[in-house]
Amino acid sequence: MITTYDIMLRLGCATVVGLALGLDRELRGIPAGLRTHALVGLSAAAITVSALLLHDTLDADGRTRTDPLRVVQGLAQAIGFIAAGVIFVARDQVQNVTSAANVWLTAAVGIAAGAGQFVLVATTSGLGLFVLIIVKLIERKLPRPPRDRGG
Repeated sequence: MITTYDIMLRLGCATVVGLALGLDRELRGIPAGLRTHALVGLSAAAITVSALLLHDTLDADGRTRTDPLRVVQGLAQAIGFIAAGVIFVARDQVQNVTSAANVWLTAAVGIAAGAGQFVLVATTSGLGLFVLIIVKLIERKLPRPPRDRGG
C-alpha cells in the first residue's frame, strides 16, 4: 500500500534529482535546463505512482489483472519523442545530443523514484552527475581530432 507520505517522498525525490541533473544544462545555457528536467522527472514519477496505485486498486478484487510495467514501456517511448525534439543540426554538426540523453536519464530516474526504488535513484543520479560533470572536465583535456570536411 502506497501512503501519502510515500507519494510525496517519491515525487519530491524525482523533482530534486531532475533539478540536479538539469543544473549542468542550465549552467551551460542550454534551453533544456532546470525546469525541463525537474518536470520530466516529476512527470515520470507521477505516472509511475499513478500506475502502481491503479494496479493496487484494480487488482484488489483478485479478479482483475493489470500490468503496471506497460507504463514504463509507454514512458520510455514517449520520452524518446521529447528527447529527439531537443536534437538539431547546425553547421553540419549535431547539437544537444547530451541534453537529449540527460532528459532520457531524468525520465528513467523519475520512473525509479515513482516506483520507490531509491537505491536505483541514488546510484543512477550519482553516475549521471559524474558523467555530466567529471567526464566533461576530462573531455576538455583531450586533444580534438581535425574535422573531416571531405566526406
